[in-house]
Amino acid sequence: MIGKFPSVTLKEELKSLKSAAFKLAVNARGDVVNLQNRADDHQMNWVIDPAYLEQIGYPDQDKLFGEFTLTIGGRVYRSYDYQPQVTTEDQQVTVTYLVADLVLTERYRLEDQRVVWAIDLQNPTEEPVTLTNLGVWASLAYVMFRDKNVHRNMSDSAAVFPSISANFTKLAGVRRDNQGPNLGLYQTAGEMRSVGTYNEWTNRFFENVSPSLDGLLFHQLVLAGGYAAGQAPKNDWIYSSDWVTLAPQMTQQWEFVLQPFTTPDDFQRVAGLNGHPQITYDPLLFTGQMTNIHITVPAGHHLERLTLVHQAAGQMVERDVTDDYRDGWLRTLISGMGEHCLHVTLTDGREDLVVFNVMDSVRDLVETRVAWLTDHAYNGKSAEPQDAFTPISNQGESLGKLSLILQANLLHRTDQTVEQVRKVEASAVNYVKNKWFTDGDFLKPVNLYGDFYRDMDFEYIGHVYYLLAQFDQSTLALHSAATYLKWAAQVFNLRVNADLHTSVRAKEEAHMLGVYFLYINDLLADLKTHGLTAEYQQIKQCWEEATQRVAAHSQDYQAAITEHFYDNAGFGPATGALANAGYLKEARRYAELLKANIGYSNDFRSQAPDRWWEAQSYMIHSLWGGITAASALDAYEVLDDDALLLGAYRAFVGVLYMYDSHATTIANPLAAGEAASTYSIAGPNINRPDLSRNRFGQSTFAQDGGIYSRLFPDGDTGQADWDMGEELAAYLKGFGQTAYLYQRANGDLAVVNGRLNQLSPTQYEVTNLAPYPRQVKFVHRHQSCQSTAPTVIYDTMQGFITKD
Repeated sequence: MIGKFPSVTLKEELKSLKSAAFKLAVNARGDVVNLQNRADDHQMNWVIDPAYLEQIGYPDQDKLFGEFTLTIGGRVYRSYDYQPQVTTEDQQVTVTYLVADLVLTERYRLEDQRVVWAIDLQNPTEEPVTLTNLGVWASLAYVMFRDKNVHRNMSDSAAVFPSISANFTKLAGVRRDNQGPNLGLYQTAGEMRSVGTYNEWTNRFFENVSPSLDGLLFHQLVLAGGYAAGQAPKNDWIYSSDWVTLAPQMTQQWEFVLQPFTTPDDFQRVAGLNGHPQITYDPLLFTGQMTNIHITVPAGHHLERLTLVHQAAGQMVERDVTDDYRDGWLRTLISGMGEHCLHVTLTDGREDLVVFNVMDSVRDLVETRVAWLTDHAYNGKSAEPQDAFTPISNQGESLGKLSLILQANLLHRTDQTVEQVRKVEASAVNYVKNKWFTDGDFLKPVNLYGDFYRDMDFEYIGHVYYLLAQFDQSTLALHSAATYLKWAAQVFNLRVNADLHTSVRAKEEAHMLGVYFLYINDLLADLKTHGLTAEYQQIKQCWEEATQRVAAHSQDYQAAITEHFYDNAGFGPATGALANAGYLKEARRYAELLKANIGYSNDFRSQAPDRWWEAQSYMIHSLWGGITAASALDAYEVLDDDALLLGAYRAFVGVLYMYDSHATTIANPLAAGEAASTYSIAGPNINRPDLSRNRFGQSTFAQDGGIYSRLFPDGDTGQADWDMGEELAAYLKGFGQTAYLYQRANGDLAVVNGRLNQLSPTQYEVTNLAPYPRQVKFVHRHQSCQSTAPTVIYDTMQGFITKD
């Protein structure tokens, strides 16, 4: 009988189906609680397991795969409060609910290499019914297990990257060890609105427990609405939150296919098999450029229209660009800045889309940010603490803005360089030195965290001093470059030398890798060149011991654990460090985690490295997204793995969005020079709907109480950029200067961070789109061209033939 019912227990017998490709099990409610690919030797369960929720104590049985929420007339209905009818026959499970006088039926059918999931919603009444929300849980195994066995988090958990459109939504479920097989969810019928997430988590940071953070993301397919009244993102003109009205006796249908895939390219191939257009696009373009978008229309269908949309001065600008589509390529001139959405409409009325960003100049973005920091964030002598850059934090990450100012001025001097560098110098000498060290003594760290200090902070301080040492004496005011190099060595030695610490915590942190992998080789080279032999030898020994230690245990992947049970802030730097230190086999192991961590999607913002804590949803995190991207790029230059290059670029485009004042879909726009550390990709972010598709700083969670009251004792400061800067400094060292040639699988020459123009059968003009062009590299062929010119010539037979 269908109707109200008491919740079932986990002891009930499961109903199971098998096909050549899959094993599927449902509980007594018809929730999918086990889904396994039979070709997977590991037998990963691809959906969230209620037994794990019960073990950990998370009360989320109502979010298992197939459960749903429905809102009609302001009343919210949860499927979990109703008893469904579950029937099994042959290769199909049918689950039927009677809720609010509507009949919702879900069918799971096993077919050869795929699972077909159909959802029918019938209005059997004589009155129309309007759904202001219908969200069905597609709870793939996005889990950070509370388990120090890191292999569990690698092999039994998946990152989930959404590609959202009205008729061709898809989710790429990527196993975190990147060993596959992966699992894609592909929409094959009906019309969708979005994909939302709900985050369940526990953070025991203040209980002196390490690791301290675990959690899950539950993904919800939004078939109607998505938000309570007044909660939809007010400026989001790309994704719909429209309601759905069912006429009397009407049935609305949706269908999805779950099917394995291997790589990003294979994800697109399988999408094509399920009737999706296959679209490739550049995530970032610049005003005045032509698009370079390739569209493969599904077999048996035809293209009706291509519409390019952006917003300018608060008004929507739509252009029909269908006439610019020839031989599978859309090449049309770009105008306007900010998010651009290309709508791809087929003759049957179904629609797909891609979203890319358009900027005028990354150089202008960087230099405007640097000017804003030195003009607006620097206290000088007029505010406390004197000479500090705000926002103030005890964490070393807050000093990344100083490194950014210095790195930008090293690449390109302006008439503001002396003033800007001297403000950083004053901060480094008068504020930083005496805040983190007793009487400025680098051997006496201050316990800024109550009864302990954080050794990881010192790598950010060392970086500031190292960059100051790169300037000439006419730029510096307080000390010589030689003094700053000496200070950098002393601070860095404290960071990596466990013998200089007395506490167990500090000794353990000294052995950990960190973002210092980005500049360690440069620091060592300068120490050797300038005759600081003792410092050189000590730091080199510690560096070699640290990387040797991580390399020796690389099969255990322990560097993937930080305060989080699984963290790209751990395995990202480990990959870069191992590659830089020459541990190639070990670096390749960790690189697989990086490749699985960086997203791919039809929306450039959804291509971020996977992370959730700072937003309680899948997000762009500027600092750790950027450091992950830099790790991938560093590893690429050593390992020659194109997936790392492509992933690094996708990730950095998202990072630049966190500084982009021309974004038009954001509820909280940025003024030129401002920045925000976090962007919540999910729409809705069910934990905090106000953050959905919005940029913010993590202190916004102070209002939620709990641990956030202790993490942010001053409440929501409204300052969203406290931990930003180090990632943009890292960008400037890589894509900030360099374009990369590579060869596609089909043999075609391609470029990342640039444009190609074929001049002859063997010659290409390469345009370097880096903000400060210095070189073009072809890593696979060990070829490079040092040039500040915007274009160089590459010959496939001779190599680079244009040089400065």
